[in-house]
Amino acid sequence: MFDFDPYEQLQKLRPMGSFALTSEDLAPGQPLAEAQRGAGRGGGDVSPQLSWSGFPAETKSFAVTCFDTDAPTGSGWWHWAVANIPASVTSLAAGAGAPDALATGALPEGALVLQNENREPRYRGSGPPAGSGLHRYFFAVHALDVAHLDLDPAVTTPAVLGFNCFFHGLARGILIGTDVNPADAG
Repeated sequence: MFDFDPYEQLQKLRPMGSFALTSEDLAPGQPLAEAQRGAGRGGGDVSPQLSWSGFPAETKSFAVTCFDTDAPTGSGWWHWAVANIPASVTSLAAGAGAPDALATGALPEGALVLQNENREPRYRGSGPPAGSGLHRYFFAVHALDVAHLDLDPAVTTPAVLGFNCFFHGLARGILIGTDVNPADAG
């Protein structure tokens, strides 16, 4: 496992507040449940339930991301990225990262889902490769000072969303889960 915390580094560049982010499916610092793991690992690719509170009153929208900073790429691995969540929304049900989440109403109208590293507009569960050790999955909710980010989901990457969250961010809530390949456990 690398000791790099991307949000700690961002905080040094541009300090911002924090707020509470909780989940019925994930305890802070604990392993992801089977449902949150990737299908290739026997999981369900189901995004965890998330709830947030204590964000700044001037928040106009939220973005939600999931980033594996420990992926053996040198640049991490984006598992999920959603923007333009209205400020009135303070939780997402488990499964809000499903491919049909907008059509089924699991994500609010107007939300924008970007493609993950697998080039899919959805949540992709964990799946650390053998030999890469323990991975941390940073689920982050970003409170933004704009109601709408004008991003093209066909070409915008989660990293570009992160760039926008840096400049439009008021505060963020972070919840970290972990996973390890069974070959590395024990």
